Amino acid sequence: MILPAAILFDMDGTLTKERIDFAGLRRDLGMEPDEAILEAVHRMSPADRHRAEQILHDYEHRAACESTLNPGCADLLHWLDARGIGRALITRNTRKSVQTVFDTHDLHFEIKITREDGKFKPSPEPLWLACERLGVRPDKAWMVGDWKYDIEAATAARIFSVWISYGRERVFDAVPSLDVPDLNGLFELLKQLDAQRE
Repeated sequence: MILPAAILFDMDGTLTKERIDFAGLRRDLGMEPDEAILEAVHRMSPADRHRAEQILHDYEHRAACESTLNPGCADLLHWLDARGIGRALITRNTRKSVQTVFDTHDLHFEIKITREDGKFKPSPEPLWLACERLGVRPDKAWMVGDWKYDIEAATAARIFSVWISYGRERVFDAVPSLDVPDLNGLFELLKQLDAQRE
């Protein structure tokens, strides 16, 4: 294992603590308990989709306004910048919600890929797009996330995947390349890999 040239981060549940009540959101959208939300919304009629998108945006905006960073987030991002390791944000969320989170916590990513940019995770395309914009080959990047879409997208893109468990059991079939307990655990691993190359 070697230090990556770039890290692609998920946002909700990875850099920030998960705030969206997905059970309540699916209930308000009239969806089944395990139904994929964005995919279901895209299958709706125009009128139903408009209503569903308003509900979804309300949930996302509230979560963004109430967001808190997971421990170690700021220190990790600063360290990556100091080492010249590229980073990008890839989320199924909207640009507006991402900007709210960034403004709240003084975060900055040059490359932010949201669902408005085309296909979203678990498609590999946003990961390839991020690598292209970063100027790194996919096999030199890591995808870091807390949910199955992150790992499925990385697997499809042939990118090394890191699942952050935050003390949970993995309840999905996609198998990550590596799992770590939290951002601090990821940070320690990266520092070890950095020391090995010196």
